[in-house]
Amino acid sequence: VKLLRESGQLGNWKADKQLMAASDGTSKWLTFSITLTVATISASVAISVYFWRRKSIDVNEKVRELELSLKASLEKCAAERQGRIRAQQAMRKALAQPKSDNLELTSYPMAPIAIIQSCFSTRNGTPRQPLLVPLARACLVFDPARVPPTSLEGLEKYSHCWIIYVFHLNTDLEKLWKHPSKSKFKAKVRVPRLKGGRMGVFATRSPHRPCPIGLTVAKVEAVQGHTVLLSGVDLVDGTPVLDVKPYLPYCDSVQGATVPEWVKVDNLLAIASVNFSDGFSTSLADCWTIVEKKSLYASPDEFQRLIKQVLSWDIRSISQRSRPHSSLVETENGKTVDGTLNMDDYQDEEAPENGSEPVSLPSAEVIYHLILEGLDISYRIDFDGIVLVEKVTLSSHISDRNKITAITRQREANLESTLL
Repeated sequence: VKLLRESGQLGNWKADKQLMAASDGTSKWLTFSITLTVATISASVAISVYFWRRKSIDVNEKVRELELSLKASLEKCAAERQGRIRAQQAMRKALAQPKSDNLELTSYPMAPIAIIQSCFSTRNGTPRQPLLVPLARACLVFDPARVPPTSLEGLEKYSHCWIIYVFHLNTDLEKLWKHPSKSKFKAKVRVPRLKGGRMGVFATRSPHRPCPIGLTVAKVEAVQGHTVLLSGVDLVDGTPVLDVKPYLPYCDSVQGATVPEWVKVDNLLAIASVNFSDGFSTSLADCWTIVEKKSLYASPDEFQRLIKQVLSWDIRSISQRSRPHSSLVETENGKTVDGTLNMDDYQDEEAPENGSEPVSLPSAEVIYHLILEGLDISYRIDFDGIVLVEKVTLSSHISDRNKITAITRQREANLESTLL
């Protein structure tokens, strides 16, 4: 029994020893595995840190290269800008300096950026001042090659605008191309408000000026693409426009401004009344079917109101008012033409010296002509300032341009929507 007990204890001791040996082997393997894993992770981290540092160095070098390149580009742009500024200053200085010792100034070439398509076919009848005829309409058509539509963005928010233009129908316009010694201009002109009295040209708004540039204001009705629709204009059809600026009441309207006494006479050229003959409506209706699609007006009635507004002011020249005479002139080939179209050449100038005096007639017997949108309006005016509009016929001055009828189309659309 004692031997058996000793042998049993011996077996347990051996088993425990084997178990301890196995545990030691497992522990060593686990330790080795952990050590290997840690070493692997450390190596991976070390490699990652190495590549990150290398990449960071490369990025920093690239950033420095880009910064140097940007600095060089900015310096180059600044140098080019300075060069352009110096060149522009030199050019302005060269242009501003007289060409010769006789103080002949250098010209500044400017080309029109737009053309006026107006209801006034000729100068005769075109108002002498803006806003006198509220129904006087025109389309300001810009050159799309020079003026993009985005240039007009925001103009529709203004009620009025300034228009700088050229008096392109002046009969003495050729003087601009002559030497100053041969292009003398008249220092004084005849003023309608002074009944033909003379005044210095720079104290008037006469179109016959050393530089035939005009300034007017008009109401902005709408802006559509390259076109600005205007009203209250005093511009003849085909007028070239140099610039357009918005009207600013806070600085353009001068408080306390004063004018000479002769300018304050408002009713000097006002007409007593404008009447229409019995056959006028019929003649207008016959012509309206031809010009309706090209007209700036929606109906014959609206066009008739335009005629009344235009003729509410005496549009005759100074010589016609002082000596009423027929405006029909016989040409060399025996034909008769309407001389009224050219009488306003001398409404603020001396009459032609080599011309013959017109034969005076009783005022009520003289037939005058007004051309609006290519329609010839015949009328008479008596000594009491009463106008009788007789009839409307087609004129040879009908423009072939397709005038923009945006206002008419808009009004028709509004009328249709109202009816619906």
